Amino acid sequence: MERRDKTTSTTQTKAPPSSAAKAHSHSHSHDHSHGHSHAHDHKNQGKTASGKRAIPGVRRVIAVASGKGGVGKSTVSVNLAMALHNQGYKVGLLDADIYGPSIPMMLGVEEDPQVNESNKIVPPEKFGLKIMSFGFFAPEESAVIWRGPMVMKALQQFFYDVEWGELDFLVIDLPPGTGDAQLTLVQSLPIAGSVIVTTPQNVALLDAVKGIVMFQKTEVPILGVVENMSSFHCPACGVESEIFGHGGAEKVSHRFEVPVLGHVPLTGELRQAGDSGQPLTMVNGHPMRVRFADIADKAIQRLIELEKGT
Repeated sequence: MERRDKTTSTTQTKAPPSSAAKAHSHSHSHDHSHGHSHAHDHKNQGKTASGKRAIPGVRRVIAVASGKGGVGKSTVSVNLAMALHNQGYKVGLLDADIYGPSIPMMLGVEEDPQVNESNKIVPPEKFGLKIMSFGFFAPEESAVIWRGPMVMKALQQFFYDVEWGELDFLVIDLPPGTGDAQLTLVQSLPIAGSVIVTTPQNVALLDAVKGIVMFQKTEVPILGVVENMSSFHCPACGVESEIFGHGGAEKVSHRFEVPVLGHVPLTGELRQAGDSGQPLTMVNGHPMRVRFADIADKAIQRLIELEKGT
């Protein structure tokens, strides 16, 4: 399976290999380092009560979304997944951004997915995460020119033809926007909760509102809002400047009665970590690890509240 050559192309993109295998049902429980115990059962196989098709072995799906590109959605997806893993959960990360996959680079994944004897795609693992991305199957500089049905067919394979194994969480980095692909995706999967990523800028907030409305109309629970680039930390003088505005996430939170999960500052170190494939959330004691641990805690608490109906 070839991936990421250096030739600019619009025709060499290959869809993931299809699978004829049927996932088998099973159940087990396991304990995590923080004391939680989770049980998996047959209800995760096949259709859910809502009629949506579950991903075998995956206990909860969290969708990370943004109304527009360029707000740091993939950065939040990577570090949220890492934060959940750091708490002892079994986590997968799916880069569903067909037209701009960046997760392999942000995690420094060089290994190609393999196909096992059951004709299922085996996702590479890095930093304890199981990772799948369209970027594994497209040359780095190629432009993906696919219509909606082709996109959805590829995504369906990533959901059901990948050997995810048993996961507590599958974090999905959605394509930006609120078009057909996003709508079809959220309507077909049993998503436990969504995380909206925005910046303080008014134009980003306007698009974040569209994302929230999409999830509300499709009855997908909203875990909360993450405000990325909330401030800029000057490495020279140490001053924090709110260069993109102030209080954007709080405005959205108040209007739609959804929590603010956290604020993530814009730093050169965070940008460099993404470019080098070494997320800061893997560094013990790093402030960004602490920040995303808090975001993950709030997201989990919100999930528990929603599932209890409180």
